Amino acid sequence: MSTASATAIPGIFSAEFVQETLALTRRLFIQLQRRPSTLVAGVVQPLIWLILFGALFQNVPQGLFGDSTNYSQFLCAGIIVFTAFSGALNAGLPVMFDREFGFLNRLLVAPLASRFSIVLASALFITTLSLIQVTAIAGLGMLLGTGLPNAAGIGVVLATVMILVFGVTALSLGLTFALPGHIELLAVIFVINLPLLFASTALVPLSFMPRWLQWIASLNPLSLAIEPIRYVYLHPDWQLSDVVMVAPWGSLSLGTALLILLAVALGMSLLIQPLLRRRLA
Repeated sequence: MSTASATAIPGIFSAEFVQETLALTRRLFIQLQRRPSTLVAGVVQPLIWLILFGALFQNVPQGLFGDSTNYSQFLCAGIIVFTAFSGALNAGLPVMFDREFGFLNRLLVAPLASRFSIVLASALFITTLSLIQVTAIAGLGMLLGTGLPNAAGIGVVLATVMILVFGVTALSLGLTFALPGHIELLAVIFVINLPLLFASTALVPLSFMPRWLQWIASLNPLSLAIEPIRYVYLHPDWQLSDVVMVAPWGSLSLGTALLILLAVALGMSLLIQPLLRRRLA
């Protein structure tokens, strides 16, 4: 491509970039429309978890799980976060299949305003699906007696989910371009998923865990997302300075947990930048 034609291609802040990002995002939703079972399964599975686990521990003594009045109220935050995490971890699969079927090569030779639109489209798609799932979980949770946070608390829930999805989507896209194929990507997803769930505060509080697992769970990014959401669910008069987790290494406030989670998400995004530049060049 000549220098003149290269400079004629619009940049990332152009209307062309927005148009191609929306077009690529729409393509992913068309694929979802043709395979709606993906969305149905993604919504139904966390609802089943919430119902079954909530029923399993419904007769535990009140106060055993902190300030929660029932186990469903305690569990809801964990299900919200784990569902968003699982969806974001799968964000790279559509791009991986595009790689394997040759569609990604067609995009790379197209005169795109910025190839970052390929990445942004996947992020927008996964974020939308995550918000649909979170809405379904929160709605069922209300029916099971979990209640809802106040308006500011709902903002914290949405912000926490979006930060987590942003960081994990970056990780997934990095794995997509680092691994040779979808078999390897699925293997990594299976290896990561459940260990991170059980090594977090999604199902039980830190006090239930042995000391070595408390250290792991308190450093787990899932716990950093779960505890702020759980806290705003249980405390209508919450403050950013309120302590949401007492870890072996110290106390963690709501605001600090969100800042650490944001730093982790930004770190993952910056970490994959060199890889994305090489692969999308």
